[in-house]
Amino acid sequence: MKTIQEYREAYAAGRSVKEVMRDLWETIQADEDEGIFIVKFTWEQIEAQLDDEDGPLKGIPFVVKDNIDIGGSPTTAGCPDYEYMAKESAPVVDLLRRAGAICFGKTNLDQFATGLVGVRTPYPVPKNAFDENYLPGGSSCGSAIAVAKGLAVFSLGTDTAGSGRVPAAFNELVGLKPTRGYLSTRGVVDACKSLDCVSIFAQNCADADQVLQVTASYDAEEAWSRPALASWPRIGSEFTFGVPSSAHLNFFGWDTAEELFEKAAQRFEAMGGQRVEIDLSPFIDAAKLLYEGPWVTERFVAIRDFLKSKPDKVFPVTRQIIAAGETPVASALFEAQYKLADCKRLATQEMRKVDFVLLPTTPRNFTLDEVAAEPVQLNSILGTYTNFMNLLDYSALALPAGRYEGTLPWGITIFAEAGMDRALLELGSIYENGAPAGGDWDEVQIAVCGAHLDGMALNWQLTDRGGKLAYASQTAPEYRMYLIPEGGGLPERPALIMEEGGVAIEVEVWTLSREAFGDFVSLIPAPLGIGKVLLKDGTEVPGFIAEPRAAAGARDLSEFRGWRGYLARGSA
Repeated sequence: MKTIQEYREAYAAGRSVKEVMRDLWETIQADEDEGIFIVKFTWEQIEAQLDDEDGPLKGIPFVVKDNIDIGGSPTTAGCPDYEYMAKESAPVVDLLRRAGAICFGKTNLDQFATGLVGVRTPYPVPKNAFDENYLPGGSSCGSAIAVAKGLAVFSLGTDTAGSGRVPAAFNELVGLKPTRGYLSTRGVVDACKSLDCVSIFAQNCADADQVLQVTASYDAEEAWSRPALASWPRIGSEFTFGVPSSAHLNFFGWDTAEELFEKAAQRFEAMGGQRVEIDLSPFIDAAKLLYEGPWVTERFVAIRDFLKSKPDKVFPVTRQIIAAGETPVASALFEAQYKLADCKRLATQEMRKVDFVLLPTTPRNFTLDEVAAEPVQLNSILGTYTNFMNLLDYSALALPAGRYEGTLPWGITIFAEAGMDRALLELGSIYENGAPAGGDWDEVQIAVCGAHLDGMALNWQLTDRGGKLAYASQTAPEYRMYLIPEGGGLPERPALIMEEGGVAIEVEVWTLSREAFGDFVSLIPAPLGIGKVLLKDGTEVPGFIAEPRAAAGARDLSEFRGWRGYLARGSA
């Protein structure tokens, strides 16, 4: 089983989460590729994650790149002498666990997330899932290989220069580089702190989308965090997409890959797209700044003390690259910022011509021997079309696009302005399947807490509009529930208000089409309304909330922890 849907079908057929997880754990123990994991969790650690509560990712296995903290487990960033024991998990991991996903361990990487090759590690190098003589792709090599081999349904990587996209291309996966700041980077070992992203690997766009919706959450304790837009933008059925001129397409010896790129462009045209040639020069100029400019100094700052005290413990090529960051002076940073601002100005002019841009993810792959002979130059080639994304603040999605000479996976990337993450995933799903598949692209979630609950008096207002129960949950312990008496032709119902000293309240999350959601919301009488409800897993979904005036003189029902509890014990 490799997808969320396949795991859900197994559970629907009667298999228990524990049984399925045990089978997967045994498969992981037996896998012969010693380079994938740095830390494999014991069966006792897996069992400790099992519970009876529902969540949108209940029973879905995942793994985490070993520069992301998991409480009680070591973090190495691919350097054994750098290892420390994480006291708590990164927020992005906590969100996944609260949603019911099961973590199986921590995966290998290019040391300190510096590289796109996947071989800059003192641990065994993970094997490319299709040809072990070729690069697995980095820096998130272990995370990608685990998903490609079915050892996890999805995985977390990081992406500063392409580390969440290049391994996807080399292992026939979807690789989402979210908008910078949408997924918290607190609890992540810094590469370039101002540019780092947590990325997502999956078998398809629908799975990546479900993980994104759980993990895209504003973190008030993270300086670089920013909230996702209240309503995710979409791209219509008729769209324009940018492609570079032939002068800016270089496959560095894999010239027949140009045919794969052309087929991908034709596929987007068949989906309703119009191709527009754009000038890629400002994007390429920005890409050069990442390693040829002072941003290398940010990598040096991240591990300065360790690098100075134990230089011989850092992988040689990694040390060579990062140590160069000690020398740039402040004036170089300002000059580079001015150059970047000009690149952004020119790039924005090109982006205004189109809805998104289509590029190769990477020109080609290389053999392990080729990279051993030219470790820096060939790594740079891999980042030709990836290095500028975070500098210019784009969202990006890597997609499989056939196999070079019918053997080795090759991929494309579509990218757009910040905030277009789900729009790209929806397009990617159509690209994969001919129509959106497996995702709730045209659906809106809504949290209900009273008479709209399953089996209650007003539930028909959801079901008659095609509403479907997604899962049961609770709010964060920050709400109180008050009673609105019967009147105006409506039954008595609760008013949910966020207040200090609140408790967790039972809710159900339902899905409606966007059209049905608008019609449903139009029925809601004051003092109730629709706002964002914070759930116990840290996610926010639209849901019923009430104006503070609803609490004036009203009976406080919070002690019952939900409407059903009130009806069972408190309504007499």
